[in-house]
Amino acid sequence: MFNFGAGKQKPGIGPDGSRIAKRTGLINRDSIIEPGTIIGLPNCYFNMFFHKIIYLLFLLCFGYCALSVGYLFLFSLSGRLFFRKRKDPQVPDAQKRSFAVLVPAYREDGIILSTAKNLLQQDYPADKYRVFIIADSFKPETIVELKQLPLTVLEVAFDKSTKTKSLNEAFSRIPDRYDIALICDADNMMAPNFLRLVDAAFAGGARAVQGRRVAKNLDTSFAILDACSEAINNHIFRKGPYALGLSSSVIGSGMSFEYDRIKKILSEISAVGGFDKILQLQVVGSGVRIHYLEDALVFDEKVDSSEAFQQQRKRWVSSQFIYLKRFFLPAFGKLFRGNLSYFNLAVASNLVLPRAFLFVLLPLLVAGGFLFSLSWGLIALGLGLLYFITLLLGVPSQLFNKDLLVAIGRLPKAIFVMVGALFQIKKSNQTFIHTVHTKTEVSNTLYKDSTKQ
Repeated sequence: MFNFGAGKQKPGIGPDGSRIAKRTGLINRDSIIEPGTIIGLPNCYFNMFFHKIIYLLFLLCFGYCALSVGYLFLFSLSGRLFFRKRKDPQVPDAQKRSFAVLVPAYREDGIILSTAKNLLQQDYPADKYRVFIIADSFKPETIVELKQLPLTVLEVAFDKSTKTKSLNEAFSRIPDRYDIALICDADNMMAPNFLRLVDAAFAGGARAVQGRRVAKNLDTSFAILDACSEAINNHIFRKGPYALGLSSSVIGSGMSFEYDRIKKILSEISAVGGFDKILQLQVVGSGVRIHYLEDALVFDEKVDSSEAFQQQRKRWVSSQFIYLKRFFLPAFGKLFRGNLSYFNLAVASNLVLPRAFLFVLLPLLVAGGFLFSLSWGLIALGLGLLYFITLLLGVPSQLFNKDLLVAIGRLPKAIFVMVGALFQIKKSNQTFIHTVHTKTEVSNTLYKDSTKQ
């Protein structure tokens, strides 16, 4: 029981909250109980107990952040030191594999024609690949224009639209004569050599391939920050694990699989959000390693506003926690059977704190560390520096320019938006969140470079 001494004075209670013994009208100083003291215990015991609780919370928070940073640093450094690009055999045109390029699109009338025209410009035999636009809720005039192009339009309609439903419907209509299924988003544009590089990887023994998704546009500060985030994700969650012999994670687009395998796996998935997380676990759980092709570029539109940034991150954070809970126990079974890639994708990568939270927590740890002792403050400061180095290793050189410095000025707002998304994730995995796209051209110089190869 605490006695803080506030409120109306009662008989036997002093104005400062102390108890007064009535002894010939004088205060018995031995009977005074100081405000804030636990009755029956000296005040110093309460202070020691409170200090230990705070110190324990600091240690738990520091330990979690340290493990998160250590995990990220391991793969970030591995991506720099141990990654080797694949040297796959070049296949003659007559022996090249056939591709079904699947593009699920929901109300993307503004950009789908530019996407379709780009996908038809692959440096690959035209009779070896076919583009399928899965058109959900499109305007009639858009459908008419699409049908003028040498591709297949599959019109679909659902009460509640999802990417998974669109893909499964497409697989039910497409003849099973393709070797590889390539999944792209409606805003994606591919480098001309994308199919050729993926085909070579399959010729070299790959059975699942994730290309490198990069920014389609760099026209706003938020787009630049989003591009940096994408580059860091590529480096830490795809390039790093792949360099150590593990499976790369997938991104949801620019990913290729054996046609029959992906058709069967998707038929068993009904997820609204984060379907790619289930997909990669099903693939890796069957013993197939997902390869990462750094030179196979797919250009993805980056968000240009804080609202779109929050919507996107809300969906990602939601799927991270939901699928961690769902696959936590099965992952340990896979680990005991030697499937480290499955455990990494299902548990380890999802236990890591989102980077925005680390941006908030690490400065607080530094401040708290110095309050405890100089040594703890320096250790926390060192952890923050290690985190900065980890991220720096993942940012490609072409993004280092004056525009990046301007974009960094918007970083506090981006962090605030990301942290805010945490409190809005409850139903985001049960609701289809549509991101509006508007970019019809690629402004990234990497695209021009890729056309010269």
